[in-house]
Amino acid sequence: MPDAPELALRGDYKVGVRTMDFINREQINVLKSKAGVDPLYDRPLRVEIWYPARVPAGKNEISAYQDFLGAANDSARPLIPFTFLGRAMRNADPDLNKSPFPLVIVSHGYLGSRLLLTYLTENLASKGYIVVAIDHTESTYADAGGFQSTLLNRSKDILFVLNQMEKAGRSTSKSFLDGLVDSDNTALIGYSMGGYGVLNVAGAGYSQKLAAFFTTITNGSKAIYGRTADNADFKASYDQRIKAVVAFAPWGMQRGVWDAEGLKGLKVPTFFVAGSQDDVSGYEDGIKAIYTGVINADRYLLTYENARHNVAPNPPPPESLKPGLPMAEYYHYAEPAWNERRINNINQHFITAFLGIYLKKRDFGKYLDVSEKSNSKAWKGFKPRSSVGLELLHATAAK
Repeated sequence: MPDAPELALRGDYKVGVRTMDFINREQINVLKSKAGVDPLYDRPLRVEIWYPARVPAGKNEISAYQDFLGAANDSARPLIPFTFLGRAMRNADPDLNKSPFPLVIVSHGYLGSRLLLTYLTENLASKGYIVVAIDHTESTYADAGGFQSTLLNRSKDILFVLNQMEKAGRSTSKSFLDGLVDSDNTALIGYSMGGYGVLNVAGAGYSQKLAAFFTTITNGSKAIYGRTADNADFKASYDQRIKAVVAFAPWGMQRGVWDAEGLKGLKVPTFFVAGSQDDVSGYEDGIKAIYTGVINADRYLLTYENARHNVAPNPPPPESLKPGLPMAEYYHYAEPAWNERRINNINQHFITAFLGIYLKKRDFGKYLDVSEKSNSKAWKGFKPRSSVGLELLHATAAK
């Protein structure tokens, strides 16, 4: 957009994109748990990977993505396939110059898909990151299943994909990712239920209240207890490869997903993004309460004044504007008080600054060291008259 802040612009790299399929074998099939007995299944996970690429002269750096409106197993919202274009060349050769590149893992909302944030995934790849977005099985538009699967599997899927990406980046992998992936330098990005997952992976253990609720909705399964704050295995699972977290509108605080002790476990620098009128995750007693409670993390909270929950996704696809569709299809993407493309550009700017500091050691602190209220003083990197309606809070980790 003409008023995009400075760091929203694409980087120096051309972008390639590929689809890969992983299988996480012998996982708990919580949708079929009975009387406390958890059957196992092989859990498929499709991912989309964006990476710095070599695009030959005369070739088009454009690809078509295929996604859905609606929700599987919901007769009121039938699935509607649609196609949209992105700026990435399908199956392009990787650019090995200056590799390996930091890894970024992206987790969508419920419901969602791996293609929900392509404005951001492509943008980060153009700046020298390997970006992998997950289709969380039983949590996408196309295969929506019971919510208990999402509660259990978000953090487990993310950790599994992190390990798979590390393996694919090894010289013995025979993968196109050989030599590209610096998995020891990883960031996690999550939106809504993805935010719920990435915060847990990064150290914010779930509460006993969530564990008890989970047991009641799964016919007695205690599978989620392995991700609670007081579980010794969870405490030992902290992953040193994770250097930064971005949490868009993370869900759960209003429902007691975390308590004070659980939030203390998050020690990774974290950038929260929220709408002040979020009616899904909540703001004062939701996202802002998480920001306040993670006292052991250096953290930021970017707030879009008068925005609701949709502070992360792509703009609404044209198909969502067609007469006769449920408004939910449009409001799954749109904000009533903001232009979604404007939000996208602001997100690109701040996430570039944040990840640049913690994953690339870039001197981007000046873009985050701004007045709390954008209306009071123009923010660094913003065009004249354009930094309005925003708040950026910062708190350092407790000593």
